[in-house]
Amino acid sequence: MSHRVALRFHDDDRGKPVVGIADTASALNPCNIGFSRLIPEVERGIRDAGGVPARFPVMSLGEDLMKPSAMLYRNLVAMELEETVRANPLDGVVYLANCDKSVPASIMAAVTTNLPSLLLLGGARSAPHFDGKPLGTGTDLWRALDKRRAGRMDDADWLGLERTLACAGPGACNTMGTASTMAIMTEVLGMSLPGTAGLAAIGDELVAAAYETGVAVTTAILRDERPDVRLTQIALDNAVRALAAVAGSTNAIIHLAAIAGRLGLDAGLARMDHLWRDIPLLADVEPSGTGLIHDFRRDGGVPSLVAAMGDQFDTTALAGDGETWAVAVAAAPEPSGVIHTRANPVAAGPTLAAVFGSLAPTGAVIKTAAATPSLIIHTGRAIVFDDYADMRERLDDPGLDVDANDVIVVRNCGPAGVPGMPEWGMAPIPKRLVEQGVTDMVRISDGRMSGTSFGTVVLHVSPESAVGGPLGLVEDGDLIELDVPGRRLGLLVDDDELERRRALAHPSPPRHLRGWPKIYAEHVQQAPDGCDLDFLAALTPESRRFIEPVVGRS
Repeated sequence: MSHRVALRFHDDDRGKPVVGIADTASALNPCNIGFSRLIPEVERGIRDAGGVPARFPVMSLGEDLMKPSAMLYRNLVAMELEETVRANPLDGVVYLANCDKSVPASIMAAVTTNLPSLLLLGGARSAPHFDGKPLGTGTDLWRALDKRRAGRMDDADWLGLERTLACAGPGACNTMGTASTMAIMTEVLGMSLPGTAGLAAIGDELVAAAYETGVAVTTAILRDERPDVRLTQIALDNAVRALAAVAGSTNAIIHLAAIAGRLGLDAGLARMDHLWRDIPLLADVEPSGTGLIHDFRRDGGVPSLVAAMGDQFDTTALAGDGETWAVAVAAAPEPSGVIHTRANPVAAGPTLAAVFGSLAPTGAVIKTAAATPSLIIHTGRAIVFDDYADMRERLDDPGLDVDANDVIVVRNCGPAGVPGMPEWGMAPIPKRLVEQGVTDMVRISDGRMSGTSFGTVVLHVSPESAVGGPLGLVEDGDLIELDVPGRRLGLLVDDDELERRRALAHPSPPRHLRGWPKIYAEHVQQAPDGCDLDFLAALTPESRRFIEPVVGRS
């Protein structure tokens, strides 16, 4: 009785499933702010399907304002969701998520609690025109920043860009950034309804998707259809391949590894690299292409992408509506527009690669689709910056001894070192070189980069500097060898010299002495393992009984 009273049940609600709505809407997060208008539609769908909706608030993660990075709080939100769902009488959940870290946090919680659930994604912001073309959020800003640093964009043009960006409205980035990438991954994994990735943040289609998601989760409860039936190794491998087919954000590599860790599945870098090798680029979307995510959705979205992938995608896997992907593909438009066929790809594969070697013993990643082909085999002098602040202070110093053949190293940007692994890996090209027309250099970091970024950037170097990785031993002038076809990243310094340097190295004092950052830094795993906390990953049958949710139906 107390449950019914607390939930304000009516007499005709007795026996109906209780469906939680995890609400991440926030005025501090423009990507997620639009959920406020969608919640009534989710609730209507739940009631029409025979359920009782119960909205609850969740910390909202957005990259625009959170410092040093929303990534620091992904695991915290996954914990918050897990504990809220476990502790309350819920039978299923609709997770409202959009900006990149809220999406993997929701999936991590959903697969851990294993209640019937789906994500409702909040859609992409509009693309107002600037400089004669639709504005790709993120990617076009990076390009404009280089123009400004080179003196080709004055204050008036810069202010015009700012005002145009402000007109884009709510929603996630409209390029193949991390949010759009994770929307596609979510759909491929069967954690959102097919055809919903890439919807416009404003419009009737998203309103309809909100209603249908409420219906679908309630129906899944009545049928006892849970995430572990959909999210299998086959589904995970499909997502890894689809990531390559769209040349998605390298951040998705970490998120997929974290999800796999919760399920005991294999998303190791060696497996991913094997799956990527023969996947061509099929989505002509910025930053590796020319279109926007709206074009991708218009031209058929994920179902048409899956159709284009052919036998590189296992269509026996289940989509979010409970049907196999074969059913969604049969109803999908033929690949066209920005979605290319394998016979006519945007570019040959691989679009992503993992590299290993003396500088990255447990691996690093590079988005080859966004790199300069002449730089994927390169040896150059290291120009070392000890952290992001050092890089920002010295990078544009006219006296910096650097040329286009050098390799920029930015370290102490990893999961434990900051903590939170911010998107600091794509160091800008030094201003003096930008003014000379240099547009790319090899850059190496133990940090991440925005999915909207581009260039020959090696990321997620592991182990990171802060935990004793060899990146911390690099000195100015050392030769670094990058060989993407050979999957190698080497520091060309002999072992005796490295041992000498290691003996002289002193661990840095912890940056945080209290609160969540302290817990995070002490327990976060390295990038190849998904940057989850060590006590949250790899559930065992013994530990699972401690997270079984309270039965909600009255």
